[in-house]
Amino acid sequence: MITRGVKLLLLACVALFYTLIVFNNLTDFNSNYQFVHHVLLMDSTFPGNHGMWRSISSPSIQLAFYWSIILWEIATTILLGWGVLNLLRAFRGSAAAFNLAKRVPIVALGLSLLLWLVAFQDVGGEWFLMWQSQIWNGQETAFRNFVEIGLVLLIVLHPESETQP
Repeated sequence: MITRGVKLLLLACVALFYTLIVFNNLTDFNSNYQFVHHVLLMDSTFPGNHGMWRSISSPSIQLAFYWSIILWEIATTILLGWGVLNLLRAFRGSAAAFNLAKRVPIVALGLSLLLWLVAFQDVGGEWFLMWQSQIWNGQETAFRNFVEIGLVLLIVLHPESETQP
């Protein structure tokens, strides 16, 4: 039961993290929008770089990017909460039942990993050259979040057995 408790608590902590992310993006919309705006505008990348043709200056497209990130985070938050409930329901059940209850948490954690890898590392970091910015560079944060979520996923993925503590 100890390992199940650890898995459940770690998943609940990730759900709390995402709840706070969504809360911050909705209650401090403009601060976080500015990050997306400047990354897409590429206004703090190296002067004269040859990738500036990728820059997006349209506020409506920038807003669409930002809302897509927020909706991705909301979907992840909902799935994480659902996953926590599933693990709680299966907590005292058989190993097979607990393993089965991991399906939604695995999807939620996978969706989270994709957010940090695709949206922040691939699109923001490489396509919009966020790595060149000293001001609007979220790659370290994205990497840290990716690693933390990845570790939680690996722990959750570890199969249950009837003999575990």
